[in-house]
Amino acid sequence: MTMHLVGPYLSTTGKRKGKQKFKSAADAKRARDLAQDWESLKTKWDVDSSKKKKPVSVDLPTKSQPYIRDTGPRPQSLNSWHTGAVSSKPSQQYTGNDVLGITIVHKSCLQPVFSQEQAEDAAKMRR
Repeated sequence: MTMHLVGPYLSTTGKRKGKQKFKSAADAKRARDLAQDWESLKTKWDVDSSKKKKPVSVDLPTKSQPYIRDTGPRPQSLNSWHTGAVSSKPSQQYTGNDVLGITIVHKSCLQPVFSQEQAEDAAKMRR
């Protein structure tokens, strides 16, 4: 979208508010009174808004002593005698005769077929 199609509400200039206009003199007087009361409260409680407050510094732990959480006594590991490489698990291969085949029911959903009836149902299924 180009900027000439966007309304003036998206402008990045002119963010300062202008002089405030009131509906009546009574509203203007009320706003002045409220501002004066607010200033008197700030002076009563010794709050100076002209100073910018600095963030409070936090003492962080030094890196010379790393923190280690104590979790209590640890149980001994099993097979602590084993060292060296681990042999791989033998690959699995189906050796039975229960599965007739594999069917694709929907997209990449592969399902095993155990009977002729299941195979026909999967073939007749509306996709």
